[in-house]
Amino acid sequence: MTDLVTWAELGGSLAAIGGAAYARHAHPAAYWSTVGLPVSVARLLASYTSTMDACGLTVEPPRWRALAVKATTRREVRPVPPRRGMIRPTSTGLRIRLRLAPGQEPADVAASAERLRHAWGVHAVYVRDVKPGVVELRLVGFDVLRKVRMPRRTEAGPLRVPVALREDATAFVRDYRAVPHELVLGATLSGKSMFLRNLLAGLAAQPVVLVGIDCKRGVELAPFAPRLSALATDPEQAAELLPVLVKEMEDRYDLIKARQGIAPGTPDELITSDVWGLPEDERPAPIVLFVDEVAELFLVATRKEEERRDEMVTQLIRLAQLGRAAGIYLEVCGQRFGAELGKGATMLRAQLTGRVCHRVNDEASAKMALGDIAPEAVLASCAIAAELPGLAVVGDTSGGWSRIRTPHLSLADAAATCRETAHLTPAVPVLAPFRPYVPPVPVEESGPLATPQPITE
Repeated sequence: MTDLVTWAELGGSLAAIGGAAYARHAHPAAYWSTVGLPVSVARLLASYTSTMDACGLTVEPPRWRALAVKATTRREVRPVPPRRGMIRPTSTGLRIRLRLAPGQEPADVAASAERLRHAWGVHAVYVRDVKPGVVELRLVGFDVLRKVRMPRRTEAGPLRVPVALREDATAFVRDYRAVPHELVLGATLSGKSMFLRNLLAGLAAQPVVLVGIDCKRGVELAPFAPRLSALATDPEQAAELLPVLVKEMEDRYDLIKARQGIAPGTPDELITSDVWGLPEDERPAPIVLFVDEVAELFLVATRKEEERRDEMVTQLIRLAQLGRAAGIYLEVCGQRFGAELGKGATMLRAQLTGRVCHRVNDEASAKMALGDIAPEAVLASCAIAAELPGLAVVGDTSGGWSRIRTPHLSLADAAATCRETAHLTPAVPVLAPFRPYVPPVPVEESGPLATPQPITE
């Protein structure tokens, strides 16, 4: 009888271990909530002081504290770690704030992030500077980019679209007010179109003018035609559309100048240098221009096409340089982007503050996108595997970068979102000639009210 109980207990233990291993691989979020979280919290509490000491993050205690310890006890005075705040569990990891000791800086903690990850048995540790003397450790329990699940609460708002998930389990929010123009690169099947699809679907629900230039005959942007105010599907149409956008930008500057030319003594809050300072009833709707396959605008075969190319590139550069104050923003996408595209390519790239680099076919494209940000970002983008579509390296000209992955959004769902929000399309008379044709949705014919019965003899 004892042997039977022992074998039953052993079988139950093996089944539990096997189930935990399967859950860790197939359902990492569920495994973290049930097993990983309690284990990591126990490790952190049990080894916090010794881990900080091993990482060199402890300091000598104040003199008054050392004297108090010697006066009350005979214990040895040991270095003290940063003061730890309350542990806050999340669905993907843990968050904990540390108050740094005098003489420490956030870079000291960030340099020990890999050691902390191994000590506490988590997938990754990220350090964020909260305020002077306080940093936040974000512990991620599993690889959140393997199966993307966007956070429930995101910082959405006007011209702010949560479009992907960062590797630290926070949402990557595309904020056009903070980063007005962006360059998005990616080879075929790298996930660039999925990034663009999520971005369009997020902007469709806002009162924003969406303009597209898709020189692949519109195969990428045509499904979103109900929500587009203008669409050019070849270089000839793009050459006609871009001057209209430049003229719209100039008209908006005239509107701003008229607002500035008011009588002396007017309060400062009524004087503005961009469209966002105008009264809401006078403010024109912001415009977001999507340029897909930007290399098609640079490629030429004849001298006549070369002149047209130079004009289009010049207009794009003008929009990138001056469009922000007029409420015009650029999202430039392509498979390849380099100086060999021709005159103006490097100058245009310099105006695109945001950079998103998916898997590319050559290192030169990664350097063109991220080389002026950080060498580590170039290496990270070149290491993206083909089996992970949607994975990208995102950064800006401030020097920061991180890995993101876009959630899957089917083309049918994105197109349905654009159809449902078509009534939000702002009216821009100058773009009316470029409004894409939207075929009417066929109405399904209803069947007969009564099903005829078969004739029986």
